[in-house]
Amino acid sequence: MPHLKNSLIFVAAASVGVLSLAGCSTMGGTPVGAGASSGPAKTAAVIKGLDNPFFQSMESGIKAADGSVTVQAAQNITDTSGQADRLSSLAGQDFNCFIINPISGNNLLQGVAQLKAAGKTVVNIDSPVDPKAAKAANAVPDTYIGTDNVSAGKLAGEQMAKLVKDGEKVGIIGGIAGDVTSGDRVTGFTQGLAGKAKVLETESADWDRQVALTKAGDLLRSNPDIKGFFVANDVMGLGVARAVANAGLTGKVAIISVDGVPEGLAGVQSGELTATVAQYPYAIGEMGVQACKAAAAGQKLPASVKAPVALVTKDNVGEALKSAPAPFAPYDNPFKK
Repeated sequence: MPHLKNSLIFVAAASVGVLSLAGCSTMGGTPVGAGASSGPAKTAAVIKGLDNPFFQSMESGIKAADGSVTVQAAQNITDTSGQADRLSSLAGQDFNCFIINPISGNNLLQGVAQLKAAGKTVVNIDSPVDPKAAKAANAVPDTYIGTDNVSAGKLAGEQMAKLVKDGEKVGIIGGIAGDVTSGDRVTGFTQGLAGKAKVLETESADWDRQVALTKAGDLLRSNPDIKGFFVANDVMGLGVARAVANAGLTGKVAIISVDGVPEGLAGVQSGELTATVAQYPYAIGEMGVQACKAAAAGQKLPASVKAPVALVTKDNVGEALKSAPAPFAPYDNPFKK
């Protein structure tokens, strides 16, 4: 494992075949951007709820790339029908590129099918659409930009393996049961841990801080010898940190989460969290807009692009905070060219 300061994974390269949407830019048989009007991209974005700091940062990245982009958001992380209504409303307007950040794998597919039938460019960011359902509905996006969540989880597992001894117990707090993003992060974590510890059954906390606090408290009472927690996002990680503090075990139980939102980075700085694997919703949003501009210019978009991630610990959290919400080290961006 490289030194922590060099742990940023430069993964914003086109990677056909790596993600589940590999090959999507050619599935429709139409060159990317062929249906877009000439000239500057007129872009609309539909993202998840702005009640979450992760998606607030995503909106900031979109607006930083182009302040004229129309951004609409779901009311919250479970507002699947409301988000779909927003996309359907925008689809009837004169935008030539749409950035989508779906709540589920299929809640926006009807709107995407409408856009693709009209020859619009669709850029899928952060949470992928279900590839099989999208293909069946003729709703395959032109490109996907997002974190490789298995790789992000693996970084966390490799770090946890350095902090616990063979056979010690590690708890896992996931998001919504059955959620692909949470599942991929947990899969990557167990891969990175490589059998170093005894992993307890994953508890789902619905991406909610209070639920995570409760679930972690229960685990600590039934397994007082737990030495670490992997948590699928920072918000829940801070809930787990509160449960650990309530048990008087701060500093004795490692807590590693994923996201790198400002509150999560502050948690690493304060010692509430041992580490976070920072992904960059700001960069993802920015790259989404850049993809729209590239398509409007007639460029072919890659099927998928991995966004940057970085392991943040007390050793480099100062750098991360100074650069936030942008990545604290350079990374490849095929759209910037």
